[in-house]
Amino acid sequence: MSNSIAIMQPYVFPYIGYFQLVHAVDVFVFYDDVNFIKRGWINRNRLWVNEQEYLFSVPLQGASQNKLIHEIPLAWDDKWKVQFLQTVTEQYRKAPCFETVFPMLQNLLEKSYDSIAQLAMASVREIAAYLGLQTLFEISSEKYAASKGMERADRLIVIAKESGCKQYINPMGGKDLYEKAYFSANGITLKFMKNSLLPYQRFDKKSEVGLSIIDVLMFNKVEKVITLLEEYSLE
Repeated sequence: MSNSIAIMQPYVFPYIGYFQLVHAVDVFVFYDDVNFIKRGWINRNRLWVNEQEYLFSVPLQGASQNKLIHEIPLAWDDKWKVQFLQTVTEQYRKAPCFETVFPMLQNLLEKSYDSIAQLAMASVREIAAYLGLQTLFEISSEKYAASKGMERADRLIVIAKESGCKQYINPMGGKDLYEKAYFSANGITLKFMKNSLLPYQRFDKKSEVGLSIIDVLMFNKVEKVITLLEEYSLE
């Protein structure tokens, strides 16, 4: 029986805190049948370009908070992909892990995806595999569709139970949404993850924290990334 589970919207090339959550659990459910969040992190993230933060955004077609994440198709084209990869190349080609990480990004962007959810999930899966994480990935719209429409906490509890997990781990931001006593009364232990985002060496200075995992991977070998993933606590 699996022990712990996390349930999160799929984000494209998310920051390291997202992967800390993936690393911490046995089962990770991509929550793709909930409403899209405009100006959130589902299709956007940050790189470090020309010594400042650079927000990249994957173009979408008809993005709306009235649609589910898996209902929103991509609106990118070859021009956008080429420009994005050129930006990455120009800014990171001298990074120590560029020759390993860049081909992985190229391969991801060359594939065909029906929605932003598919691209985001692929980005997380591919990087998790690169890091050697053993987490089992599931998709809410495929495996837990029957629970859609339930109250937020109740659905999380049902998904955890159906997955065979006894512990649900949520980012710290959920403290205002979920009560440990309610989860416990329904047979699930609720824990909140407190992330520690440590700087790492990038060229001749320390990094900014909270950038896309792409930045982390460019400057750190797998063994170092794993140590960064373990910098969290559960409350």
